Amino acid sequence: MRTALITGGSGGIGKACGRRLAELGYDVVLVARREPALRAVAERIGARFVVADASEPDSFRTAVDEAGPIHLVVHAAGILGGTYVRKQTFAQWRDTITANLDSCFVVASEALPHMTHGSRFVFISSSSAHEPMPARTAYSASKAGMNAFARALALEVDRDGINVHVVTPGPVETDMLQDVPFEMHAIRAADVAAAVAWLDTIDGSVDLPEIRLNAIARGPSARTPVIPDEVERRRSTQPGAARQN
Repeated sequence: MRTALITGGSGGIGKACGRRLAELGYDVVLVARREPALRAVAERIGARFVVADASEPDSFRTAVDEAGPIHLVVHAAGILGGTYVRKQTFAQWRDTITANLDSCFVVASEALPHMTHGSRFVFISSSSAHEPMPARTAYSASKAGMNAFARALALEVDRDGINVHVVTPGPVETDMLQDVPFEMHAIRAADVAAAVAWLDTIDGSVDLPEIRLNAIARGPSARTPVIPDEVERRRSTQPGAARQN
């Protein structure tokens, strides 16, 4: 049985990955900072869980120690933080960089001693790594950094028979999407989880640095656009907006 350690396991993509891998028979260990939500997800899908912070070495070490030998690490933890540079404080910048990029180093450095030939990392990135978003400078920088970190890591650990991949989705239907100020076509968290599960089936001799996932916007396969809460809020405050009785 392969053991999968998943950060950000209490919601969104992390939860979807945990569910999919548990269905496939993995010993799943979910990691997140919020115990109530994490415990609920773990109990629902039949997984183990450890409350830990993926950006804090001492905290995350408890998770890898609890997991034992690790065959698959899915780093899905992160935040969509920050604002325009003119408005952003350095503390806000650091919070996003710490959660999204510093955590890559922490997760990799702490997990590697528990991984051997045939093990695999999958980092969950974002399309903003390639198409940076205004007002999300910290987030865009952190995800671009994640992609570069993952590629450099791959070149370090290939000699050990460990593979490293990045899954780079466009908009995904998660709670994080509700703060985005425009409507969009989005994929589901389950779509990302399916890609992660498939990656762990390919032969270790195959180098596959990155998979990009985007929603189809036209044609019979296109889904209904997602209208985030922020868009609804702005529309309701515009002059002339219809009032609901």
